[in-house]
Amino acid sequence: MTPLEVRATVSLAAIYGLRMFGMFSILPIFAIYASNNFLPQPNALQIGLALGAYGLTQALFQLPFGMASDKFGRKPMIYLGLAIFAIGSMVAALAMNIEGVILGRAIQGAGAVSAAVTALLADLTRDENRTKAMATIGGTIGMAFAVSLVIGPLLNQWIGVPGIFAMTAILSLAAIAVMKFVVPEPLHSHYHSDASAAPAKLKDVLKNKQLLRLNYGIFALHAAQMAMFVVVPFALVKASHMHENQHWMIYLPVLIASFVFMVPAIIYAEKKAKMKQVFVGAIATMFIAQLMFSASIQLFWGIVLSLTLYFIAFNVLEASLPSIISKIAPAAAKGTAIGVYNTSQSLGVFVGGALGGYLSHKVGFASVFIFCSVMMLLWLILAYSMQAPPAVKTKMYSLDEDAPELTTDVAELLKDKLMALTGVIEAVVLPQERTVILKIDKSQHGDETQLQTQVHQLLKG
Repeated sequence: MTPLEVRATVSLAAIYGLRMFGMFSILPIFAIYASNNFLPQPNALQIGLALGAYGLTQALFQLPFGMASDKFGRKPMIYLGLAIFAIGSMVAALAMNIEGVILGRAIQGAGAVSAAVTALLADLTRDENRTKAMATIGGTIGMAFAVSLVIGPLLNQWIGVPGIFAMTAILSLAAIAVMKFVVPEPLHSHYHSDASAAPAKLKDVLKNKQLLRLNYGIFALHAAQMAMFVVVPFALVKASHMHENQHWMIYLPVLIASFVFMVPAIIYAEKKAKMKQVFVGAIATMFIAQLMFSASIQLFWGIVLSLTLYFIAFNVLEASLPSIISKIAPAAAKGTAIGVYNTSQSLGVFVGGALGGYLSHKVGFASVFIFCSVMMLLWLILAYSMQAPPAVKTKMYSLDEDAPELTTDVAELLKDKLMALTGVIEAVVLPQERTVILKIDKSQHGDETQLQTQVHQLLKG
């Protein structure tokens, strides 16, 4: 990667991290805070709505924000989204009742800049380096989540939940400053098939049964996550007699243990082409964790063991799902597939918070995890019967600046020649984007340097 690409990747990852850290930090402590500090005392349904409200508005505005950035510019839309997010954070910080927090969280979600940030990253990175840049941002979000679960209880002790919301607003303003003064200006801004959604491709993506299974999976995964945080903070206080500000002492070793198991599992899945086996195993582990939650939610060590299994499975699934999406999605519609996937995730956040709160309020703690167990069992059935993701990697190539425009006939001829190369199982030539996308079978192609040389020779010719 060039210094400019590194700068763009690191700075945009920082924007994601600043935003998500504030969002995640309230998860381990908000339910208890809301129950103890608002009058009238909110019920579990209201608490669940407060936790999940941002998911609904984020699902509604995420794709429109990304598409609007194609028309009005990346940075202006990101400034707007971050400003809306900051306003929502301050509304939640100043709220005197649970309804105010629900409103603030909904406004936060309306500042849905993810798709616009991804599109800007695509403008600032060369095709061949984009996957690496996207992976950096994904890793940053994962780290923000892990750190926030540990830091959240400590922040609650120092500044309280209103202070965390206010801090989130400040972090969002800091993200605007990073966007203004650190993120480079793109020389060219245009649509990228691998990073942006296209309405014309939505129908094909929504009809793809393999992608639908994955969309349901990310929906269920994040629905269970949000439902869990409606219940687990209360259960930990009751079972351990620890103050919620001390819960970091539980989350820290649990998260460390989960990362120790997660890294070898992902390496094994990728290196040995065993992605489906590891993926299905992680869903089965998540199913077992939900059953254990339902049976032992009143017992301290039962909760700790359930949390450990939960986070092992969650981290494996969260890391492997984007990889499987990129392997299965049609090369020319990858950005659209990821957009639908991200929308499904946001909807899961909302449904999990709302249903988790409702079940906890009406039936009890165990019912929440029985509901989650049913979702995981359905996912397990869908995943077990899905096609194994092909052992492929995606390579992208840009045409030289001085290369002539590609006509439709020349593009088709180039595609045929690329498909004839050893190991190439899918080739897409995008004349308007001046980009070539190849899916390469990792088990068939031989010398990668030789393949690269052959591709470059075809592109020059």
